[in-house]
Amino acid sequence: MGKCDGRCTLLVICALQLVAALQRQVFDFLGYQWAPILANFLHIMAVILGMFGTVQFRFRYLIFYAVWLVLWVGWNSFIICFYLEVGNLSQVSRGVYLKIRLTDGAALIIILMVCVQKRDFLMTFNTSLHRSWWMEHGPGCLVTPVLDSQIAPDDHHVISVSGCLLDYQYIEVLSSAIQILLALFGFVYACYVSKVFQDDEDSFDFIGGFDSYGYQPPQKSSHLQLQPLYTAG
Repeated sequence: MGKCDGRCTLLVICALQLVAALQRQVFDFLGYQWAPILANFLHIMAVILGMFGTVQFRFRYLIFYAVWLVLWVGWNSFIICFYLEVGNLSQVSRGVYLKIRLTDGAALIIILMVCVQKRDFLMTFNTSLHRSWWMEHGPGCLVTPVLDSQIAPDDHHVISVSGCLLDYQYIEVLSSAIQILLALFGFVYACYVSKVFQDDEDSFDFIGGFDSYGYQPPQKSSHLQLQPLYTAG
């Protein structure tokens, strides 16, 4: 009964992880966040493998799933630090900002765009200036385009975002925190269920496999009994 409960709970956790990862993948696609897209794809594959190992009693697949969850927790912790500008991530932005903070307003906006580009290097592989999709589509956000701007690159436009009930940084942090919470529960149950599977496999080998069920292969008789044959005359 305990093994069944553990398997069912692990399947529920994997299902929640799959739903959360797919939801996150959609919004990362909309925001052109290529690094999170790649990480989400690998996570989805690992979760599917974990579900397969749970259903098919493959403890090695569960061990792989548990190891991936450790990496997944590290990646989401990095995202939290990235959007909260912890450590060197914030020092890079301030360092570039302080160099030209005494210039006029137009130059100030340009350097802020450069800061965003440097901060987004790991998320977009430096292919664009796009940020999180939630930056412009967060709850209560009002987006106002700045017309006739001379400071935007050729294929970009300048916008003003105001009135957001929750900034996009905190939405991304909340999403990563949920991923970490699900990963921690998944790691614990994956280790537990894999240990149960391994114990059952070892006990099955110890008792001799099918021999314990009284199975005996058919034996050939070495003595042939001859019977007389009578024919009617």
